[in-house]
Amino acid sequence: MGPKLTAEFLGTFWLVFGGCGSAVLAAAFPELGIGFLGTALAFGLTVLTMAYAVVAAFVAEVVLTAFFLLVILGSTDARAPAGFAPIAIGLCLTLIHLIGIPVTNTSVNPARSTGPALFVGGWALSQLWLFWLAPLVGAALGGLVYRAALED
Repeated sequence: MGPKLTAEFLGTFWLVFGGCGSAVLAAAFPELGIGFLGTALAFGLTVLTMAYAVVAAFVAEVVLTAFFLLVILGSTDARAPAGFAPIAIGLCLTLIHLIGIPVTNTSVNPARSTGPALFVGGWALSQLWLFWLAPLVGAALGGLVYRAALED
């Protein structure tokens, strides 16, 4: 419940700060005010930025983990050529990091995120829920997709 309340607080704060702040502070600024359109855009942009700040990270981690699991399951399948799994898995993880570092600094592994978060504390610990939940959801999704579409 704590992470949900924190996310709600941050989202509401950002909406009030960005939307109401622009309406109060910048809308009527003499001759340079942002007006009605600027205020409306400020509200829309605050929602958009929070969606990308929180939705984007979760979705990226889920999708990256799901595909990582698909590669792991596919490359270790009895039908796959023997001995090549480490290459496929390693290159997949490289691609995942190339994609994910700009979005979340990449986790796709709760243990990988937990160690650094314990040392950093504070903000890192408050975000740890995402780096546990998203990989678990992604792994479950990857397993279901593999079972439904690719398994014998």
